[in-house]
Amino acid sequence: MTKFLYTTRATATGGRDDRVRTDDGAFAVGLASPKELGGNGQGNNPEQLFAAGYAACFLGAMKFVATQGKHVRVPAYSAVSATVGIGPRADKGFGLAVTLAIVLPGLERAEAEALVAEADTVCPYSHAVRGNIEVSLEVSTEA
Repeated sequence: MTKFLYTTRATATGGRDDRVRTDDGAFAVGLASPKELGGNGQGNNPEQLFAAGYAACFLGAMKFVATQGKHVRVPAYSAVSATVGIGPRADKGFGLAVTLAIVLPGLERAEAEALVAEADTVCPYSHAVRGNIEVSLEVSTEA
């Protein structure tokens, strides 16, 4: 990729137990390891940040796909919830798994699944993790 439409930069200090902020200062949070990983849980952690980013990006990808005229409009009360799990890998270190729970109220099931499938191909998060971590897509058309 040689042409970027947008770039940003964030800097973390202290690993999982200090701070992360963007250069423009628009985003800054304190970090703390979750209790389940031996921390005090008194801050955000990388898994939460990844979940938030993936959920927002995937919903944006669905809206983009819908504007391409191939699908119906994304309903106003649509939502994407990302559940991110972290655990030990068999080979060494830690790995992630993600479940995206996608709610598209009022759409026909086939329309919703087609929209989600196409969004999964254009979402940069989905593209980045494909083949690297397990991602499950759960689609609901109930409000």
